[in-house]
Amino acid sequence: MTQSDALSDKVYVELVRSLYANVLPSKIMLGVTGLYVSLIGRSAGDGLLWTIGLAAFAACLLRVGITVSLRSRAMTAALDRPAARKLELSYSAPYYLYSVLLGALGGYVFAGPDQSAQMLTICVLMGYCAGVATGTGLRPMVAIPSIVMAIGPAIVMSALHLEPVHAGMSVIALAFLIGGSQSVLAQHRLVMTEIGKRLTSVSLARRDGLTALPNRLALREYFDENASLLGAGSVVAVHYLDLDGFKPVNDRYGHAAGDELLAAVAERLRGAVRAGDIVARLGGDEFGIVQFGLNRHEEAELLARRIIAAIAQTFQIGADDISISACVGTVVSSESGTDLETLLRSADVNLYQAKRERPATAQVLSSIL
Repeated sequence: MTQSDALSDKVYVELVRSLYANVLPSKIMLGVTGLYVSLIGRSAGDGLLWTIGLAAFAACLLRVGITVSLRSRAMTAALDRPAARKLELSYSAPYYLYSVLLGALGGYVFAGPDQSAQMLTICVLMGYCAGVATGTGLRPMVAIPSIVMAIGPAIVMSALHLEPVHAGMSVIALAFLIGGSQSVLAQHRLVMTEIGKRLTSVSLARRDGLTALPNRLALREYFDENASLLGAGSVVAVHYLDLDGFKPVNDRYGHAAGDELLAAVAERLRGAVRAGDIVARLGGDEFGIVQFGLNRHEEAELLARRIIAAIAQTFQIGADDISISACVGTVVSSESGTDLETLLRSADVNLYQAKRERPATAQVLSSIL
């Protein structure tokens, strides 16, 4: 993958994340849909209208449920393009379904003579389309079809009345549809450019130049962003590790070999962690790892032991086989509001205690806050 392709994937992931950033508008639309269907249903007393209306409400409920259930993964997991694509499809399918049903409901109302129901309907449709443009506008392939499916039938059925007010409403709604679609596309292009610039800047400022791992600042920002999304009882683990035998490598083979070894260690750490975990270089031969979304405390110790096993394998540095080892201090917490520095200090204490107690104990020492 070229650097341009990698940046394009990162921009795409950020755009997909934007779909899940705010669930409140969808919840409000659920309430609006329920009120709207009950009002026009009672007014018309039409069985088909009730059927379409209740189906639209069920689709909106499904949309909210899927968004809420996948939000944590969308906002906290380390996503590649295929994973982000799945999240986008999971989001857009019920979104399209709701738009189709809301559009069918609007078209059915405008095919009839009840002007009060039509007034309420155009209010709901315009409000929904405005919400789509602002809430999903960064993904035009979700936003524009949803807007067209929602308001299109009402525009067509209103125009078929062949009288000035309805014709004027159709023309105005169509103008808003075209203008809104153009605005969505323009905003999408602008935001893509801005996100690309931001990601490039962030990558340079928050990456360790030697290992290409996130640095301490990036680790702290990642922790703060994701910790705010955790629910009560969610478990987070922080690992603090350093390398044993690294200084002799520098002394014997030179600093260039030491730098190459650190880069190789970083690559093994990337391969050892789960998707969604973050590995950062804290300085020298010290690294930090944060794990969110653990189901059991034992999962943290399993990762620590996997790291130790990965580092214990021989490294090929130039023509030399070099062996080092790692020691890990781990702290696990389910207390909301605990900051990263507190967890890192506790993990660091466990790390040095593990070092003092070797070889009587294993190279891992963990504790629970």
